[in-house]
Amino acid sequence: MALIDSVLGLVTKQPKDLNAPKPPVGSRSEREAKIKDRAGMVISVFALLLAVNAWYGGKLGSTVLNNTLGANNTWAQYQAKAGRGVTYEIAAKTTADPKLKAEFQAEKERMDADKKEISVKAREMEAVREEAKKSSPWIGYASTAYQLAIVVLSASILAVSMAMFWGSFVVAGFGILLSLNGLFLWF
Repeated sequence: MALIDSVLGLVTKQPKDLNAPKPPVGSRSEREAKIKDRAGMVISVFALLLAVNAWYGGKLGSTVLNNTLGANNTWAQYQAKAGRGVTYEIAAKTTADPKLKAEFQAEKERMDADKKEISVKAREMEAVREEAKKSSPWIGYASTAYQLAIVVLSASILAVSMAMFWGSFVVAGFGILLSLNGLFLWF
């Protein structure tokens, strides 16, 4: 009940005791106009941060998907080379012709060399994918923080509350930190 009373006290803006601080000077409409003047541009900036963050999050998602598909295809190519290498190895062991035996052995060695190159390429794709997967949650958290900042800022207009107005900056600042962590992976 105490929580509900506290929330109702914030919404109704009525102090519980006589020693509580007085409301800000100026009429409600004057204070509301002051907040609206400031909040309009700030909401646009927060929305811009959210849009850029969402774009980067989409880019990370594409990177994860593309590199997953690329790595899978590359490993399939590796497997095909491995199968061909085994075929050439068996052919080299079963043939009696020394010339054919040398050709089969050369092809098996070429398949082994190709496999090494392919595995390096696949591991690079997997590394890029893993890096994007590590960044992705932070970008998602930052998007949530930007959305919350916009909501708190909008609520500050309705509640005519400068505390909520400045609180939205704190939430947006937290979102910026999360975005930067998604970019640079500090944590």
